[in-house]
Amino acid sequence: MIKNLFKRIKSQKGMSGVLVALLLVIVGVGLVAGINSYMNQASLDIQAGADTAITKAITAAADNNGS
Repeated sequence: MIKNLFKRIKSQKGMSGVLVALLLVIVGVGLVAGINSYMNQASLDIQAGADTAITKAITAAADNNGS
């Protein structure tokens, strides 16, 4: 994959082509990192909500059995 990237960068004509190729790589890496960060935070939020819901359900079930 990296070989292909270097080959593509070397095949660009002039400095502007190299800059555009590098810019596209940087944007792609940033996009992947941003999506990964968002998905990790969303997963943690869902897990926290599920833990809260399970705790409430267990508490409600225990209260109903006790009375």
